[in-house]
Amino acid sequence: MNTTNHLGEQTGGAVTLRYLLNRADFSLDVDLSIPLRGITGIFGESGSGKTALLRCIAGLEKPAIGQLAINGDTWQDTLQKLSRAVHERQIGYVFQEPRLFDHLDVSSNLEYGRSRRHDEKNSIELGQIIDLLGLNGLLQRRTDELSGGEAQRVAIARALLCAPRLVLMDEPLAALDRARKEEILPFLDRLHTELSVPILYVSHSIEEVCRLCDHLIIIDQGHILAAGDIQSVLVDLDLPLLAGEEAGSVIAGRVAAYDEEYDLTHLKFSGGTLIVPGKHGHRESELRLRIRGNDVSLCRSRPTDTSILNIIPVTVDRIQSDHGPYALIRLRAGNDLLTARLTRRSCNELGLKQDDQLLAQIKSVAVRNTPAAD
Repeated sequence: MNTTNHLGEQTGGAVTLRYLLNRADFSLDVDLSIPLRGITGIFGESGSGKTALLRCIAGLEKPAIGQLAINGDTWQDTLQKLSRAVHERQIGYVFQEPRLFDHLDVSSNLEYGRSRRHDEKNSIELGQIIDLLGLNGLLQRRTDELSGGEAQRVAIARALLCAPRLVLMDEPLAALDRARKEEILPFLDRLHTELSVPILYVSHSIEEVCRLCDHLIIIDQGHILAAGDIQSVLVDLDLPLLAGEEAGSVIAGRVAAYDEEYDLTHLKFSGGTLIVPGKHGHRESELRLRIRGNDVSLCRSRPTDTSILNIIPVTVDRIQSDHGPYALIRLRAGNDLLTARLTRRSCNELGLKQDDQLLAQIKSVAVRNTPAAD
């Protein structure tokens, strides 16, 4: 099998797994250690093996061989002929479709989840889940009367109420339109900050992953290409899946000040200060910042006439120029790394080379209230 990706080595607990699954048209070969904390994103194109990996963990792929342990507690070991049944795996599973019981109202669906608690002492209070996912006004509604976003929130609540040691989310927003996705994302943000249940979150949307996840696994054709904290993986220029429009970075920022006159928030990070529209958080609160590579341009001297507020000093760390008309430039800004996506012609005209000291103009910064992982 592959060399182990030790994503979880730095934590007190981890999901450790090795799986080999062969089908006529697909094979999965993975060896991973995943932290038992926060949200770990599993990102890849359709058919890359994301769902197959979750199904192996859940015990739904009977032909899969390998090992699975949760914080040292072995759930599966093919060589030892050990395999916990699906219902014994202390897992909450959220699918693309909510899969609720149509003949029951929302309250009864939640009670069903609570009746299947794996561990009474580690269970989450029903009232806490109802408040966390904003379900108070839905409890007496039939599930066929719910919007897609409402139904998925109920499905997530039901999965959490079974007191799982691990939650698997298989593209839970994929079936929703943009408006419904925006409706449910703040609730997923709250799960991240207010609950300690580890989540494996499958998605083919890099923006979802950047907003929600602390750790990131890149999978392609059944093999793990990269695994690590999200900040490090996103600026790995050798990953083709992150080389196009998805190129960018996630950094941690801290609120320094709010400018009431212009309605702007000043955010400190290791490379300087970024200014973003609107009021975000409170003074000293930590926020997650997403900067897309297409929103970063470079110059050798400070422009005198520009509408761009964010201009910070950077140093060229690496140039990757084998992406058709584009090049990816990894930049050091203090202790953080950013990615710029420029045309190769622009790079040549600037004469860019490693260790050049430049100014980065950042046109747009997406701010999330979820802190970036340490």
